[in-house]
Amino acid sequence: MSAVPRSGKPAGRLRRMLDRLSSSQEDLESEELREDAALTGCTRIGDCQDRQIVTVTGTLRTVTLRPRAGVPALEAELFDGTAELDVVWLGRRSIVGIEPGRKLIASGRISMSRGRRVLFNPKYELRPLGRE
Repeated sequence: MSAVPRSGKPAGRLRRMLDRLSSSQEDLESEELREDAALTGCTRIGDCQDRQIVTVTGTLRTVTLRPRAGVPALEAELFDGTAELDVVWLGRRSIVGIEPGRKLIASGRISMSRGRRVLFNPKYELRPLGRE
């Protein structure tokens, strides 16, 4: 939760607590993911542009096997609290540790496909489970 509420005035401890209590679980998780991206120095997915080389972090929401042009492709949706990014590993049916709910850092060149951000065959690092 940021220290500056919507009005632009600094919030006191009570105000921050009330904001947190009145927020939905999804809003709280999104805020935590945005803070995590800022702490790790990663680019926010919502700020990524087509053809940009980026390092992003977030939580995998879904992981599916979806062939592309007859080649197996493992697809995962990465969410960082600002936007979604499709991460695709071509030629892979599974990768140990790539599962829904897992946090990771991925690096590569963003491309746009059907209006969605996609990162093909990224360099990636799984985040430790103990930090969650």
